[in-house]
Amino acid sequence: MADIQYITPDWPAPARVRALTTTRPGGASVGPYASLNLGDHVGDDPDSVRRNRASLREACGLPADPLWLRQVHGTAVVDAIKVVPGVEADGAYTDTAGVVLAVLTADCLPVFLCDRRGAKVALLHAGWRGLSAGVIENGVRAFDVPGNGLVAWLGPAIGSDSYEVGDEVRAVFLGNDPGAAGAFRESGPGRWHADLYMLARRRLSALGIHAVHGGGFCTYRDSARFYSFRREHQTGRMASLIWIDKG
Repeated sequence: MADIQYITPDWPAPARVRALTTTRPGGASVGPYASLNLGDHVGDDPDSVRRNRASLREACGLPADPLWLRQVHGTAVVDAIKVVPGVEADGAYTDTAGVVLAVLTADCLPVFLCDRRGAKVALLHAGWRGLSAGVIENGVRAFDVPGNGLVAWLGPAIGSDSYEVGDEVRAVFLGNDPGAAGAFRESGPGRWHADLYMLARRRLSALGIHAVHGGGFCTYRDSARFYSFRREHQTGRMASLIWIDKG
């Protein structure tokens, strides 16, 4: 296997907060899953996924195996030390050092959160359904601090030029936030290009979180680095991870 490559968030998180998002190269998977597929629910060879996950832990110096969730495009955000791997949820949080949170994506938006003291972290899986229904709000609620006490980073997701949705998706967002119209650009009759990054920033801003970093990736267009469900349908998953360093 080649060397694992990953993206480190460029955000002003405390030094004890560690975070990353994986990219495609460096794994054992082949075919449409080549090569560092970390999703065990997409049809890949289970042994390849196990090898990839073991390589991830070793290469990134993880203090523990990540808490892998069963993501359902919902809004549940769980306390990592109170649940078991495979719990149905689309986000997790912890204030315990050495607990590694994880979400899997291949176009959806990973949202990283931490407080400015580095005492608590959270990680959210935000597709349009979860984003519109309140997964960010549930994740922020877990901190129980004012929004100006939090920092966010938006990881790799599908870019607006590649993400086309119908009237029904736009209507869901505008029903809760008429100002979200600016995140949609008409592409044809009843069709719109949607900007997940802008929609997430609006949600965070409404919660008082203005220290929002990241964005600017496009999983659809960058096939060398990212899996994309919209581009390939049968494909792997990147992992986003966050944890508090024990040191």
